Amino acid sequence: MNIYVGNLPYRFSEAELHTMFEAYGDVSSAKIITDKMSGRSKGFGFVEMPNDDQASEAIENLNGYEINGRSLKVNEARPREDNPRRAPRRPSE
Repeated sequence: MNIYVGNLPYRFSEAELHTMFEAYGDVSSAKIITDKMSGRSKGFGFVEMPNDDQASEAIENLNGYEINGRSLKVNEARPREDNPRRAPRRPSE
């Protein structure tokens, strides 16, 4: 299961994210999303766990968990849409 983890502290590392979820089972990957220009964390990431039961337990226990005064938002990741930020261009009349 692919899990979205939001509201992460900006200095949180991928290793820390991996370790946090590893307490609930096997973790295939842990990735923190960074800004392309600055390389800084955007404050969210994704964790992949192969066992859905373990992933569900991690979501249940870590959603709302507080780290450095920030309450995590943890849920099953939604599939990515193709360019959701860009509205289709209207032809000129």
